[in-house]
Amino acid sequence: MNIAQWLERTAALHPERPALFSGREMVCTYGQFHTRALQVAGWLAAQGIQPGDRVAIFMKNCPEYLIAQYGIWYAGAVAVPINAKLHGREAAFILENSGTGVVFTSPGLTEALTDAEAPGQIADITSDLWAGIFAEQATAASAARPRASDDLCWLFYTSGTTGRPKGVMITHRMLIAMSLCYETDCDPVRHDDTILYSAPMSHGAGIYNMMHVLKAARHVCPPSGGFDEAEIFDLARHFGSVQMFAAPTMVKRMTQVAKATGETGEGLRTVVYAGGPMYNADIIEAVDHFGPIFVQIYGQGECPMGITALSRHDVTDRTHPRWRERLGSVGRAQSAVEVAIGDAEGNPLPPGEHGEIMVRGDTVMPGYWQNPEATEKTIVNGWLMTGDMGYLDEDGYLTMQDRSKDMIITGGSNVYPREVEEVLLTHSAVTEVSVVGRPHPEWGEEVVAFVVGDADPGELDRLCIDNIARFKRPKDYIRIPELPKNNYGKVLKTELRKSFEEG
Repeated sequence: MNIAQWLERTAALHPERPALFSGREMVCTYGQFHTRALQVAGWLAAQGIQPGDRVAIFMKNCPEYLIAQYGIWYAGAVAVPINAKLHGREAAFILENSGTGVVFTSPGLTEALTDAEAPGQIADITSDLWAGIFAEQATAASAARPRASDDLCWLFYTSGTTGRPKGVMITHRMLIAMSLCYETDCDPVRHDDTILYSAPMSHGAGIYNMMHVLKAARHVCPPSGGFDEAEIFDLARHFGSVQMFAAPTMVKRMTQVAKATGETGEGLRTVVYAGGPMYNADIIEAVDHFGPIFVQIYGQGECPMGITALSRHDVTDRTHPRWRERLGSVGRAQSAVEVAIGDAEGNPLPPGEHGEIMVRGDTVMPGYWQNPEATEKTIVNGWLMTGDMGYLDEDGYLTMQDRSKDMIITGGSNVYPREVEEVLLTHSAVTEVSVVGRPHPEWGEEVVAFVVGDADPGELDRLCIDNIARFKRPKDYIRIPELPKNNYGKVLKTELRKSFEEG
């Protein structure tokens, strides 16, 4: 089925219920949301867009984003979300690679595409062209075009930290399964809930819109168009029962600002965090301040938001004898997938054994867009080889250690950077840290820590000696003002390793 039918059903049942907001201002009801999406679909059909064609969205967070997205799906086309933080040339590569015919944009990004000579027709949401889509005489589609569950729905491009990004093919079935898993494994959505889009709608935040559409919840885009702690706390107080997606760095910043300003997080019901390592020290501090509002998920573009989940109870519980181990995990397999640990050949390993995390099920991609070679390397015997290393315990909790390429092998022994980072972050003067391997003529690699903060290296050394094996202890502590990150907030360890080559 076409997942956009969820909007059709909600609009039929609750046409007057508030749907889309810019800050506190309502932009449209569910009935109006549905009508505008049909008008977008009608306009796309008039431009020659057929079911299965690709239509991109290169916008900052705004209500029009969802109108365009559902219009694309109503037309039976494939949405291609592009992170608004990308350079125009990077966005142009995605448009060309995906064969996109039309791209919806917001101010500032239109010029970036024009300067990059990007292909396809550009429809800026502030233009007369966009306004004409909703004119009285505009032709609207009559209903969402039927689509098979395995038809392509969303073409998501990976962040591309090690080369050109690849297009992950995401089907209607995948998004439906992911949405239902959210209801079962993460947090049931209620009609009086509000989803707040403070992280990019092209990524984790936006992909959580569907279950909220199904339940006729409110969708709020902050006027800033992005992440602002004070704005989040204000909107949460105003709307109440707010759910949001946040990267671990965002959770940490929210905690720091709240403690400094006296904010309590009133109105925040659920914060789902994912997208990078959440260190125990940070989530313990967040729970101590905000209370039991946090849920963790683990996924990747190839299995969006759909591998494991660590429940609100597990994030908050301090009574279980292994609560710290569970808090350091990424939870248990979500309902629609199997999760296993594999050896170098992809053979499943028993609980407690370390290896590559593998997953299969209805939220796993069928492959990469026009890239059979990469697909063959990533989907092996029906399993998605995630490239992440970890282990499962007897109770099914998955602890993710690092990307396979980030593991350090020193003197024949494996060192997982996250284990060292967890220890260093317990020092009060360490703000951020990233551990990588540096080439060594005798040991192969040696452990090096890049540290943000003014901690004394001697104190950090003693901290490691007191908590981890000596071979895991960093041989050097390099102080830097900030860690290099990509547009999704992930630390670029490749850049840190490259700094060794550059001296």
